[in-house]
Amino acid sequence: LKNLGIDFIIIKKFDKKFSKIKSYQFIKNILYENLKAKYIFVSDNFRFGNKREGNVKQLIKNEKEFKFKIIKPKPLVLKNKVISSTLIRNLLSNGKLEYSNQLLARKWSIESKVQRGRQMGKKIGFPTCNMDIKDYVIPKLGVYAVKIHQKNNSKILKGIANIGYRPTFNQKKLLLEVYIFNFSGNLYNKYLTIEFINFIRKEKKFKNINQLKKQINSDLKLVKKKLN
Repeated sequence: LKNLGIDFIIIKKFDKKFSKIKSYQFIKNILYENLKAKYIFVSDNFRFGNKREGNVKQLIKNEKEFKFKIIKPKPLVLKNKVISSTLIRNLLSNGKLEYSNQLLARKWSIESKVQRGRQMGKKIGFPTCNMDIKDYVIPKLGVYAVKIHQKNNSKILKGIANIGYRPTFNQKKLLLEVYIFNFSGNLYNKYLTIEFINFIRKEKKFKNINQLKKQINSDLKLVKKKLN
């Protein structure tokens, strides 16, 4: 955002109280009185207010009363498709990572804190960083080639990640696991940013640990080739 010249952003928690605000009150109390907005950029399908009652026509109707100007930028279009958050979420959930990264003009990423797990990866020779996906969009479950960024450290690490439920171990919790190449050290309770570069394969349940290890070694070779 800084590279785009944006000075600041305001993050407002969308709770039950906020969801009850009527569209006119949103314009009067928030846009006019609180933010003192002069120019408002919105797309044609923008909706706001309780039960999505407000729209762009209502904003334009209130321009003079509240002394702001509505500007409607043309939507970004690629290959005859409007680039939208809905399109990108659908691409991610279908494993079309490279295309979604192209539309984002960056690598899709997750930032989260490394937490202690059951250390199953370490027991089979592949120690991983266990990370909670929290409120992120859930991409297609499976294996990915990734790059890892540490806070206050410019060195970019490479690795392989799995997002899923670890069916071979009969687990129920959705988890992001990251195995970092050529790394030794303690990352517990540290924040990492995981950049997703390539989708490798979907999640699969194996009959035994040996089959899993064999597949991981095969995945490692492919991921290293992709990242190089």
